[in-house]
Amino acid sequence: MSEPIRFHYDVDGENFTSAGEASVAVKKKLRQLGYPPDVIRKVSIAMYEGEINMVIHANGGAADVEVHDDKIVIILADHGPGIPNVELAMQEGYSTARDNIRALGFGAGMGLPNMKKYTDDMKIDTEVGVGTTITMTVNL
Repeated sequence: MSEPIRFHYDVDGENFTSAGEASVAVKKKLRQLGYPPDVIRKVSIAMYEGEINMVIHANGGAADVEVHDDKIVIILADHGPGIPNVELAMQEGYSTARDNIRALGFGAGMGLPNMKKYTDDMKIDTEVGVGTTITMTVNL
């Protein structure tokens, strides 16, 4: 097995203009590496949703992507408020986004459900007042 290809991106918090730049860059790199469109789509959607969540809720964070021979792993880590109730946060339509965020068209409560939907595995490690790390895997 060869060493994974790694990409790292800093996600700027409170900056909706740059939100999604990391997922667009990864999409481009995966396309250049010759991955199938369905895999690229899954990775892009899951990563974009995570980036938006980091901007909305956590004042940014870090996005790391590891491209292995058999899978692509996306690790999103922040030092935000944490998720008090993961089970509730996973329900479609549940959102803690502020009204001004909703007015921008974000915060519909589909971020975490879409992240789970478009990946083969998703693990959420969170601690209130410390932050959240979400690890998602798309199998190849």
